[in-house]
Amino acid sequence: MGKTTGFLEYDRETSKAVSPKARIKNFNEFHTPLSEAEQRKQGARCMECGVPFCQSGMMIKGMTSGCPLNNLVPEWNDLVYTGNWKQAFNRLKRTNSFPEFTSRVCPAPCEAACTCGLNGDPVSIKENEHAVVEKAYETGWAAANPPRIRTGRKVAVVGSGPSGLAAADQLNKRGHLVTVYEREDRVGGLLMYGIPNMKLEKHIIDRKVKVMKEEGVTFVTGVNVGKDYKAEKLLKEYDSVILACGASNPRDIQVPGREAEGIYFAVDFLKSTTKSLLAGKKAGKAGEPEVLPDSAGGSAAGLGTAGTAMPVSSLKDGTYISAKGKHVIVIGGGDTGNDCVGTSIRHGCKSVTQLEMMPKPPAQRTADNTWPEWPKILKTDYGQEEAIAVFGGDPRIYQTTVKEFKKTKDGKVCGAVLVSLEPKKDEKTGRLMMVPVEGSEKEVPADLVLIAAGFLGSQKYVADAFGVKLNQRTNVATEAGGYKTNVEKVFAAGDMHRGQSLVVWAIREGREVAKEVDEALMGYTNLM
Repeated sequence: MGKTTGFLEYDRETSKAVSPKARIKNFNEFHTPLSEAEQRKQGARCMECGVPFCQSGMMIKGMTSGCPLNNLVPEWNDLVYTGNWKQAFNRLKRTNSFPEFTSRVCPAPCEAACTCGLNGDPVSIKENEHAVVEKAYETGWAAANPPRIRTGRKVAVVGSGPSGLAAADQLNKRGHLVTVYEREDRVGGLLMYGIPNMKLEKHIIDRKVKVMKEEGVTFVTGVNVGKDYKAEKLLKEYDSVILACGASNPRDIQVPGREAEGIYFAVDFLKSTTKSLLAGKKAGKAGEPEVLPDSAGGSAAGLGTAGTAMPVSSLKDGTYISAKGKHVIVIGGGDTGNDCVGTSIRHGCKSVTQLEMMPKPPAQRTADNTWPEWPKILKTDYGQEEAIAVFGGDPRIYQTTVKEFKKTKDGKVCGAVLVSLEPKKDEKTGRLMMVPVEGSEKEVPADLVLIAAGFLGSQKYVADAFGVKLNQRTNVATEAGGYKTNVEKVFAAGDMHRGQSLVVWAIREGREVAKEVDEALMGYTNLM
């Protein structure tokens, strides 16, 4: 696939990022895409490797290797190279319901498993995907295509995150009548309120939802199924129900002083900022994207998309959790923690510190982390880059956690006692544990604390409302290898079923549960 000698002739190139000090002036996506000619060269780098690990979607040592959607990566890389964009989009959509989302927020396990990356730089698969889907919207290939025949069968999907949307999209294409229920005021779930604008501008979600509406999917927002809407009523009205409510229980940290004012879960912090931005956009005048000069020649308009500018000034005072002028501590070293760092800097924080319990990863793969495994190496993401630019140093402190929070007389958090950790094996289980180092405590200022320690499973009230069983991890239990619950007509998918995971895994589960529901309704399925 691609050009036979392309990987030898062309170096890996990716879209140019706006400089950190320029991009923190707004909440826009901040990459300028390659020209079409340059993007075609990147498609040409795809090797005729024989065994395309990039599309394997295997689990190796508990980590994802290759694309969980089994995307036909070599095929559309080759089609990008030859300039056959429409066919590239057709092959991409064959396996991926939402390339407009994955090409922005997926960590690209496909690239980590790329054969070209074994002894060099992998193919820029993620950006090739982005170029294909955006070309499809520009040309009209991604326009609505409603099903010609309706089956008359009705399906309710509870939750409008990537899994629920994928299931709804597939079942609607099959001809079923699909209604999606969302408890928030906007469709998108995790995509809307869990991922900040800098990674996924919200008009991108609205654009796809508009297409789905035109194709016949019904969306009902502001309805909390299990509380506002009885499960029994839903089961009577629909032939099947899919629960795709996500893993919504944030992991807490229980230490003295936790009750102090000014300590929040990361998801609440990020959500409040997005809501305020969207409120500011609605109240203001819609215009052209704000463009800020950049020393590298890029712009802050964001990946060539035509969204309305989201400058920092569009945040409305009093309607969001503000980090302005505060010493911020982020507990958690993952993607959500990084998002909190980037958002806090855009607010105008006085300082930001990110705590990571585990040791600092190596700069390169170690001998026991060989290709095509997911590379367990140090990654400096956009938020950390911005902290380095603004404050002069990496915000992350490794092998560290909070031992205690300090608070003022009126109950507000004002500091945190940090403690170093060291790895030790548990004598009973043999597991490696991170344990406190005696005498390593130190106190640091903290006016705002954001807990980004992951999620523990689905919220129990939805499961109780439908009477579905939970497993030991508090995820909805289903038949082995399937998505059917213990309750007739009720299925579960996405993070609610598998636990906290990647958007690409949620899309896969949404597509797979759609096949299972379709077969239950029709006796067979022709869904991919």
